[in-house]
This record gives sequence, structure tokens and C-alpha cells, in this order.
Amino acid sequence: MADQIAVVGGVDTHTDFHQAAVIDTIGRHLATASFPTTPDGYRRLLEWLRLHGDVLAVGVEGTGAYGSEL
Repeated sequence: MADQIAVVGGVDTHTDFHQAAVIDTIGRHLATASFPTTPDGYRRLLEWLRLHGDVLAVGVEGTGAYGSEL
């Protein structure tokens, strides 16, 4: 089995959902998806990121407001 690629995630936070994107280490967009702002939604978001590769980092917008729980 080939080594898994490394990826970076980004999350734009909102009241009822968070919009997430994942790119590879040379900046190619791999996928975008929305997740509800619930504990289950947060778990699903992390699982989704990990499906794309080894997660190096995740940038989260609004950590003082809508993204604080994430």
C-alpha cells in the first residue's frame, strides 16, 4: 500500500454548520463539505479530513465566536 498523502484543512465557521475544505501540501483542492455544529458533526468533520490523508494542520476561522466549540 502506498504512503498516505499529507493534507491541510480549513474551516469557515457559521451558526448552524461549518464549511470545510481540504488541500494537499502543494495546494491542490481535494474536497469541500459542510458539517453541522454538533458534537457528532465535529467528529464527522475530523473523520472526513482524515479520509483524505495525514492531517498536518487545520486552520479555523472564528475561534472566538462560532468556531469556539470546534
